[in-house]
Amino acid sequence: MMSQSYANSLHDDKYKKILIRSVNWIGDAVMTTPAIRCIRRNFPRADIRLAAKPWVAQVFTHNPYLDQIIIYDSGGRHKGPLGKAAFIREIAEMGFDTAVLFQNAFEAAFLAFLGNIPQRIGFDTDGRRFLLTRPVPLTNSIKKMHHTRYYLEILKGAGIKTGSTELDMFIAPEEKVRAEEILADFRIPRGVRLIGVNPGAAYGSAKRWFPDRYADLINRLLADESIYVLIFGSSGEKDLGEWICGQAGKRCVNLCGGTNLREAISLIDRCSGFITNDSGLMHISSALNIPLIAIFGPTDHITTSPLSRSAKIVRSRTECSPCLKRECPLDHSCMEGVTVDMVFAEARKRFFSDRRSVQDVS
Repeated sequence: MMSQSYANSLHDDKYKKILIRSVNWIGDAVMTTPAIRCIRRNFPRADIRLAAKPWVAQVFTHNPYLDQIIIYDSGGRHKGPLGKAAFIREIAEMGFDTAVLFQNAFEAAFLAFLGNIPQRIGFDTDGRRFLLTRPVPLTNSIKKMHHTRYYLEILKGAGIKTGSTELDMFIAPEEKVRAEEILADFRIPRGVRLIGVNPGAAYGSAKRWFPDRYADLINRLLADESIYVLIFGSSGEKDLGEWICGQAGKRCVNLCGGTNLREAISLIDRCSGFITNDSGLMHISSALNIPLIAIFGPTDHITTSPLSRSAKIVRSRTECSPCLKRECPLDHSCMEGVTVDMVFAEARKRFFSDRRSVQDVS
């Protein structure tokens, strides 16, 4: 039975069909999952659907709090004025009574308005206040919150009860089977320990720790012969993965561009540990509660940190960080200060019950 603290907030009977507009980055999408769970708990009988760009929609696959995922393909069939008009007709025909806009852009509110959704909830950003029926002021204090709390503040500002910031990620049994098939294709024996490494980042080069340091770190990890390393990344990072694997030699597998997001999620779930830059896969690993080392440089280690008790941030304190820049205009000192010794020491603490099993080859 639904807790009384959630039931009937904001007159549950008036919120029968809810459209959630997703954010467009994978990491941010993961950080909206606590708010999605709260919407379901507040409105247990509602038909709740989520509209998302194709590349981020897979974050929400198998999420039991959603009734349907709607693909908003702004680069394909919904491209241009005619495509936008088609999307507006689609959501209008679905008859939503409420839109919760996690995406802060003007377009998100404009499409919900044109889609005849009578209640429109979101932050009053990007000049869209007049399009919202429940505009939530984006205050400086909210901007400084961790992003999971940031998205919950949209609900709170609209009078919807909120809950915990625990992240959600759901994997189906058949996806677990598929992960085992991929590992078998690479002739990775059963029973070995898998360490995932994500050396890329979508936002920009400033977020990326250096490839040669990743290679050095992996060589130290592979001193333990029971370990295999999986390199994760997009198709655009395939060459990066190949170079790192070439430096590391055997027992290092390049998966960059070789899996879809759901396969990557299932393979991360198989890992004993994960080492990454600040990225979408960092937040996925955090949601799966995988022992995690996150290397931070120019991004904010408070607002976008991995929200898991199994996570450890490694960073070098510099005067210019966090600058939030895509490319470093200076000497990249925030990343230069993160040494292989620092990351390897954390790996020994978090990934291995017997630290003597990993030789210190530094």
